[in-house]
Amino acid sequence: MLYRKISKDIESFLRSDNDKIMILEGARQTGKSFIIRQVGKKLFKNFVEINFVEDHGQQRIFADIQSTNEFYLALSTVAGGKLGKYDNTLVFLDEIQQYPQYLTMLKFLRQDRRYRFIVSGSLLGISLHNTLSVPVGSIIHKQMYQLDFEEFLLANDFSFEAIEALKVKYKNKESLSEPMHNKLMDLFKRYLLVGGLPDSVNTYLDTHNIVKVRQLQQSIYSLYAEDAAKYESNFNKNLVIKRIYEMIPSQMENKKKRLVAKDIKGDKGDRFSRYQDEFEYLISSGTVLSVNAVSNPHYPLTESVRKNLLKLYLNDVGLLTLLLYRNNIQPILNDENSINLGAVYESVVAQELKAHGFKLFYFDNRQKGEVDFIIDDYNNVSLLPIEVKSGKDYTVHSALNNLLKTADYNIKNAVVLSNKREVKTVNNITYMPVYYVMFIDSLPPSDDTVYF
Repeated sequence: MLYRKISKDIESFLRSDNDKIMILEGARQTGKSFIIRQVGKKLFKNFVEINFVEDHGQQRIFADIQSTNEFYLALSTVAGGKLGKYDNTLVFLDEIQQYPQYLTMLKFLRQDRRYRFIVSGSLLGISLHNTLSVPVGSIIHKQMYQLDFEEFLLANDFSFEAIEALKVKYKNKESLSEPMHNKLMDLFKRYLLVGGLPDSVNTYLDTHNIVKVRQLQQSIYSLYAEDAAKYESNFNKNLVIKRIYEMIPSQMENKKKRLVAKDIKGDKGDRFSRYQDEFEYLISSGTVLSVNAVSNPHYPLTESVRKNLLKLYLNDVGLLTLLLYRNNIQPILNDENSINLGAVYESVVAQELKAHGFKLFYFDNRQKGEVDFIIDDYNNVSLLPIEVKSGKDYTVHSALNNLLKTADYNIKNAVVLSNKREVKTVNNITYMPVYYVMFIDSLPPSDDTVYF
């Protein structure tokens, strides 16, 4: 059984006195339903699960309900024998985006205190945006992603003690031994092939068969391509959303690695602003990760965004390597010189940083150049630029140098991630192996208590 760090957060919340309703959101196939089911059955004597997508396709018992009394009646008809009291009953409303009226109803379900509730769904960013009355004070949001690299290591028999030992090495800026580095890099490369979607990871662990892993990934990619436009009523926008999604892998191979408006429909006069809704739709669905450009970075970065430039990454690196290499594992495992893995390395770093709670930005300045990522450094109330290198020239980074030299930006440190073993700091730039990205976190560990 795969260990998911988010299970501790869900369990802690359900054990607390907080009576708000948790909404667990994220793209499909990330394991939301499984983890809620696992934690819910562990903590509550009575666990009831209602899947609104299944209901919509079958009996539609919950489809047209508009009041809590109607809902309780419908609930009792399908799960009456499992309903107890508030303290021992958890009702799980899955795929709530199918019936958006329930998002508004959550406020009243909370006030009734008849049962505990927890909710999950995909495309919730879109559903909440279109909900007239969002019960802000009654819900708490939690975002779920696929397995990050740390969870992938745990799935491959790394112990928690080993992870903690690695974390100490990272904090102390120490290099690993050659054998340990090789082991970590081997598993990191396998992560590039497998990705972090739970079904893909389980298939890899059960079979170690790339063909079977790729077959599953292909079905998920096709599902995402259809889902990307599924909830948009405008058919023409459906086609554009799907087109943009399918363009991402090829655009990642370009030098700038960003989508260009004129390429979407082949119209040289197209502008980015014309497709704002389509981009937002893809981002809200969770199937892509967005990285906004900043040209004049200052902390916090949200005040520096240039909205007309945007990079999009697939939400899972395994889907990217599926589309780039299919069943050929040699470009990844053997670091073939003829293959540029820059897009793959960037994709996995974006995936890790997003899963760790960061908003993603990159530096783009016509005079100074481009740096792959720049994130808020909350501990130092500053910014941290991150350059990602997949080749031997990992110490060559003129744009990063220009960024650090600009006194007005007040950036003290930077990181370069590569496949090289040695950790070293030169001119405030710390070079470290790419697998250390698993420890770049936006928040301290949950067991760190801060008193004030």
